Amino acid sequence: MPETPTRTSTGRGPRRRRASALSGLAVTALLGTALATSPAAQAAPAAPQRAAAAPACSAAYRIEQTLDGGTTWRMCWHYNTLAGLVLDDVSYQPKGEATPIKVLTSARLAQVHVPYDDGQAEYDDITGTDFGVALQNLRPAECPGGTIKTVKVPDNGDVKGLCATTRARGHAYRLSDDGSTGGSGKLYSAQGKDLLVYTVNKASWYEYITEWRFSSDGTITSNVGATGALSPYDYDGTDGKGWPIGKGATAYAESHSHNVFWRLNFGLDGSPKAKVEQYDSKVTPPRGPGSPTTKTTRTPVTKELAGDVKDMRWWRVVSKAGKNKDGHPRSYEFVPGRSNKYPGRSFTRHDVYFTEYNKCEQYASDNLSDHCGGKSVDKWVGGQTLTHPVTWVNIGFHHIARDEDQQPMPVHWQGFSLAPRDVTAMNPLTPADLADRNGVPRNGS
Repeated sequence: MPETPTRTSTGRGPRRRRASALSGLAVTALLGTALATSPAAQAAPAAPQRAAAAPACSAAYRIEQTLDGGTTWRMCWHYNTLAGLVLDDVSYQPKGEATPIKVLTSARLAQVHVPYDDGQAEYDDITGTDFGVALQNLRPAECPGGTIKTVKVPDNGDVKGLCATTRARGHAYRLSDDGSTGGSGKLYSAQGKDLLVYTVNKASWYEYITEWRFSSDGTITSNVGATGALSPYDYDGTDGKGWPIGKGATAYAESHSHNVFWRLNFGLDGSPKAKVEQYDSKVTPPRGPGSPTTKTTRTPVTKELAGDVKDMRWWRVVSKAGKNKDGHPRSYEFVPGRSNKYPGRSFTRHDVYFTEYNKCEQYASDNLSDHCGGKSVDKWVGGQTLTHPVTWVNIGFHHIARDEDQQPMPVHWQGFSLAPRDVTAMNPLTPADLADRNGVPRNGS
């Protein structure tokens, strides 16, 4: 594969050139305003409204799937020639809910930042490579039991590049209702499935699998998997900056990081207005023969925040427009996956950012607008009051290569989940004969 200088310097020191996935790309596909291929293109959120039964997009750009227990997920999608797949108007309708519950206005990748350990190369794979244009064709075997949708990609034509299918996830729940303590003596057990939506984009030697999973209990999970091949030009990582690959100790694959950012624009219950809350729990050791105690405190996040994950700390985005049948405000809780925080750049030093909505703030680093008060997400945490919060999630992976990474490289995953908290009054998969068990358990069961 020929080496072409498609990645450009952003003033971060010397850069290696990498091979381009495509050649002859139009400049407008890589710079400036990204092109969208769906009528549901990104725009400023509309005024709060009740979620409709079907997303506001044509059938070609609509995904709808009913899962185990009667849960239905609905969403639109469009394609951005920088960020790739964008999901819009995501709603969740579990059994017993008369109308869909709107969850997300939009969700997508916001950057894949790749700095090499020797300081000689640093890339923004979303805004600085062919990532969006280099959408890969998927074969039917890669989307078992599902549908591969055609994506119209400028400078790449029609690409069969979006898979929507279902994937088994194992136990959805299990309850042995012990008759000795007043239960029925029955065993309640069910296996679950997820709606899986994914694309594969090529950025030089790497291939990134961007997947979204939607579970029947209301959980949303997003992961990015890096696979493909190690860069053949980066086998000089000596002095502790690489790992020996191949025979003996002559070739050292340069170590590097993958700092993946997501941008989430919530629209809980059809409104962009929301609250953000932080929860911290503190454990106090016992005095004498007693037991430890744990106290949890809630801190309203009223101003823009750059947040750091700590033990027993979590955040949630809370609806201002709707409550569940128990009268509790609906919310979604952030559940980050394992992350190697990268301290080398100011924008990678925090795990989550909450910023007030600003249309020009689109990419966590190397942002393409010159009028956003800075080029990266950390510069946008300026003390504004949060009324329409946008959430940025940062999950890092430090890739120290190994012999098993060649060839092809096994997928390494990084991501997070959004767990429903009080979205429904009970587990949406509750069997009918347990539907009365809401609140104080009866007979100790």
